[in-house]
Amino acid sequence: MPCHNQSLNNVTTGQEHNLTKHVRFAASSNSSSVPVAPSSEAVDDVNKQRLNGNCPNGGGLGPDVLNLGPQLKLLPLNSQILELQTIIRDKTTSRGDFVFCADRLIRLVVEEGLNQLPYSECTVTTPTGHMYEGVKFERGNCGVSIMRSGEAMEQGLRDCCRSIRIGKILIQSDEETQEAKVYYAKFPPDINRRKVLLMYPILSTGNTVIEAVQVLIEHGLQPKHIILLSLFSTPHGAKAILQEFPEITLLTTELHPVAPTHFGQKYFGTE
Repeated sequence: MPCHNQSLNNVTTGQEHNLTKHVRFAASSNSSSVPVAPSSEAVDDVNKQRLNGNCPNGGGLGPDVLNLGPQLKLLPLNSQILELQTIIRDKTTSRGDFVFCADRLIRLVVEEGLNQLPYSECTVTTPTGHMYEGVKFERGNCGVSIMRSGEAMEQGLRDCCRSIRIGKILIQSDEETQEAKVYYAKFPPDINRRKVLLMYPILSTGNTVIEAVQVLIEHGLQPKHIILLSLFSTPHGAKAILQEFPEITLLTTELHPVAPTHFGQKYFGTE
């Protein structure tokens, strides 16, 4: 399984795995440049092209268009994803429908997130005695949810990886300074040797994620081993995160200037 609960023996030995090998996204022609957030008009125009299939690589929103680098990856847009996004954003949606659609979208993001993990080739024997050449995911992965809204994504990850370990981190804004502060953090003891799926559904300013990544780095984890799973992101939030940590992989379904910041309250029924 891709998320078997076992320590990663050595993430630095051997040939470095390409985390984006099986993902169909455009590559940036100048990944070393400083990210520049696109305008809302540019985002809306590209989103329309994505839905109409006029963008390259299966309709994926290429980082070339957004100038945010190759580490930004968006799920190829289709009518199913757009409907889920629409229902989640609709203020008249009941909580039951909201949770149902959010869980579906979370599952899609988690599945694509797992596709970013390193793997190796293997050969197995089928029940008919034939040899089959396939792949197996490397062990030593874990999840980390940023409380509280990030906890909404935990079940989706467990549905795909039954034995995966999930850490938690609580970050809140100081009432006086409005700066993000860490109030709680609990990770697997060997997190510095793992690949981490960091879960946070809504990226608005990016400040909370930046603080969470800094805590993970303080625990010995390298940024290149972090895959950030998000449902919605603003261009500003994505730019802030990737400018601070250019080696992180950021996976989301949408870039839009207005993020559905009501997500956590509606999902957990605390409106």
